[in-house]
Amino acid sequence: MDVILKQQVDQLGEIGDTISVARGYARNYLIPNGLAVVADERHRRMLVEEARLDGQRSVKLKRVAEEIATGFKDVSCTISVQASDDEKLYGSVSEREIAQALADLGHKVELKQIVLTEPIKQCGIYTVPVQLHEEVEVPIKVWVVKAES
Repeated sequence: MDVILKQQVDQLGEIGDTISVARGYARNYLIPNGLAVVADERHRRMLVEEARLDGQRSVKLKRVAEEIATGFKDVSCTISVQASDDEKLYGSVSEREIAQALADLGHKVELKQIVLTEPIKQCGIYTVPVQLHEEVEVPIKVWVVKAES
C-alpha cells in the first residue's frame, strides 16, 4: 500500500515521502497515529496546501522573533549567588535563574529558549544564547557575582 508520510518515521522516510508499506502496518499504525495518509491525489493536494500554510506561518513567527530580538539588544542581567572564596558556586546557575533575572528586567522568555550547554558553576561573565526562533538567536550577557554576606 502506498502512503505519504506526514511526519518523519525512523527507517521509513521523511515528511512528504511516498513509500510502499504493508497494508496492515499502514491501516493499523501509520494512518491512525497521524504519521501518514493514503497516497491519492486529494491527499497530495492537501499536503501541498498544508506545506504552503506552514511556510507562511513560519515566516510570520520569524518576523515576530526578529522584532523581539531588537528588544534584547545589549541586554545583560546580574545574578547574585552564594559562592566560596575561590568563586566556585554553592550549587549552580541554570536556565531557571537566567529566565527569572530576564523576567525581572521585563524580558519574558521560556526556559527552553535559553541555550545552556551545562549549568554555570563559577562566578564570571557569560554569554548565553536565547533561541527566539529556529533561525533567530540573541546573545545575552549574564554576570554571575558572589552575593554579599
